[in-house]
Amino acid sequence: MVPFAGFEMPVQYAGVAVEHAAVRERVGLFDITHMGEIHVRGGGAEAWLDGLAANRIAGTTPGRIVYTAMCASDGGVIDDMLIYRLAEAHWLVVCNAANRGAVTDWLAEHARGAADVELDDASDRTAMIAVQGPSSPELLARLEALADEGDRTSALDFYGACVLSRADGDWIVSRTGYTGERGYELYVPWDAARPLWEELLDRGNDLGVAPIGLAARDTLRFEMGYSLYGHELSRDWTPLEAGIGWSVRLKNRDFIGADALRAQKRDGVPRRIAGLEVRGETAAGRTRPAPIARQETPVYAADRKVGFVTSGTKSPTLNRSLALALLDTDRDETELAVEIRGKRYPAAATSVPFLAPRVKGDPRAERGRPNP
Repeated sequence: MVPFAGFEMPVQYAGVAVEHAAVRERVGLFDITHMGEIHVRGGGAEAWLDGLAANRIAGTTPGRIVYTAMCASDGGVIDDMLIYRLAEAHWLVVCNAANRGAVTDWLAEHARGAADVELDDASDRTAMIAVQGPSSPELLARLEALADEGDRTSALDFYGACVLSRADGDWIVSRTGYTGERGYELYVPWDAARPLWEELLDRGNDLGVAPIGLAARDTLRFEMGYSLYGHELSRDWTPLEAGIGWSVRLKNRDFIGADALRAQKRDGVPRRIAGLEVRGETAAGRTRPAPIARQETPVYAADRKVGFVTSGTKSPTLNRSLALALLDTDRDETELAVEIRGKRYPAAATSVPFLAPRVKGDPRAERGRPNP
């Protein structure tokens, strides 16, 4: 257990490799109650949110979800998030736990004077459990609490959501995910979380269900090339540099940071996230295993430093040392290397995602991430 954004969070339960395989092959449960949930209501909410988000929010139909980022005026990323349209005048902003304060402050600052916009930070009364893996639809269908709503939940498309009225308050069921596998999220009142968690474990026993900690969450999202704030996303660079440029809609729109992003796109994006495979060194005819390039590991092209690693690990599925790195777009790729503990190891640019997602209709899977 480790402290994380004001919570005590599990790094691992049974071990990273075991938990990673459970999600790839069966089904895993993630307690992500630490995430932030801010409801936005009112007739002015649609236009107001569209003026804050890099992706297009206006025109989203009820029951749909948009992945986006909110940027400062210079284009730096304040946070990436999911924005749900739950009803005509009811939206839900789901943000990262570590940035919850920054996001709520940002929203509150820009809501001052906005017509017909009401904010409600429900983070401290909302629990969130993610169910991810090939067997997630079957496990969800077994829940007694959802027995009378099976048709609605089973019919959810990717990036779809529905609101279910319950005696203890509204539940939200959505179908997104951070693993590349089919999966769902259950937003429930705080007191409903533990019974729900225990029911999922009990009813999924024969499916091989397993609780999943932070470490496997990271290796799962990493294999998909999904960005993590504080790694691939930062206040210090733009979404165009961070590899989520596909979620930026600049045409016929105005939002905070749009001018800076237009200028960067016009002048040329100076650096971008790219995939790397680290190679082991060869000596005396033998190749030693490749080391892991951790965050901040410098990357060189010949003798010039061209960037740094944002995330790196040995892929549990592929058994290769891989990394995501923020690299200069004008680099020479012929002799890439990473410097680990004062020693340089060869590295090759590779496509991202590292592992093909198995989520039909995933916008990130369809577009992938450019490897300049």
